[in-house]
Amino acid sequence: MGNQIKTTMLLTVLTLLIVTAGRVIGGQAGMIIALVLAGGMNFFSYFYSDKMVLKMYKAREVSRTEAPQLYAMVEELAGRAGLPMPKVCIIPQQAPNAFATGRNPEHGVVAVTQGLLDLMGPEEVKGVLAHELGHIKNRDILVGTVAATLAGAIMTLASMARWAAIFGGGRSDEEGGSGIFGLIAMSIIAPMAAMLVQMAISRSREYLADATAAQLTGNPEGLAGALEKLGAASSRIPMDAEPATAHMFITNPLSGRTLASLFSTHPPIEERVAKLRGTRPRTTGGTPKGPSGPSNPWDSIRGK
Repeated sequence: MGNQIKTTMLLTVLTLLIVTAGRVIGGQAGMIIALVLAGGMNFFSYFYSDKMVLKMYKAREVSRTEAPQLYAMVEELAGRAGLPMPKVCIIPQQAPNAFATGRNPEHGVVAVTQGLLDLMGPEEVKGVLAHELGHIKNRDILVGTVAATLAGAIMTLASMARWAAIFGGGRSDEEGGSGIFGLIAMSIIAPMAAMLVQMAISRSREYLADATAAQLTGNPEGLAGALEKLGAASSRIPMDAEPATAHMFITNPLSGRTLASLFSTHPPIEERVAKLRGTRPRTTGGTPKGPSGPSNPWDSIRGK
């Protein structure tokens, strides 16, 4: 419940940023223009992004016959979550990872990489699948779209402010604006603030999906062990991923790239594992190690 409240508060902050930015650049008219533009772009993204991202990663839908154990796991977990059966897809990449997409539970899709199926044991795969179904159950695609719309409106307002400053525009203090200096300050500060808030929302939803996964499986250790393996593998097996879709995955596929890690949409893996295990995060530093011993691959889940 705490993550739900945090998300609501962060969305409120984004809304207040829009109100403030709109007032600085020219009042309500500028704010409405920015919202309409951002809303139009994100409306398209909300309805078509699932098809685009599945095509981008060459995800192949599999049937019960092709991947019986994987399909059965998703079916069982979806039933526990009270969700319609989502599509199940496999991504032909060796980097272990997974994501969920779909604009609502009726159009849900769960996609896992071949590398994840090769690396994980059954309980770990179940934990990953439960996490992704948690995103669908919690309607995180909708939450992300709302956050993106609000952040996009702020970015648009900031761009308008920069142009207004260049051409000497802006409302004077007497007219209720902040003048040219206010425009310049807003065009720099507002986008950074919006980006940070949007990333905070994403991190909050990851924690919520972890908690949902633990409830669905009744075994937090499955997801905790999977996250440790994912963390250990991220530096060894880089994923061919687009930065624009990094927030969708269970762990950041760009975590090995220093610049991308500075503005991560995911909480640190050790903190997620600690929350699942009810312990404090380890402070030894470095990349979390997966459990020792064989990875216990299982052929029937792979769809081979």
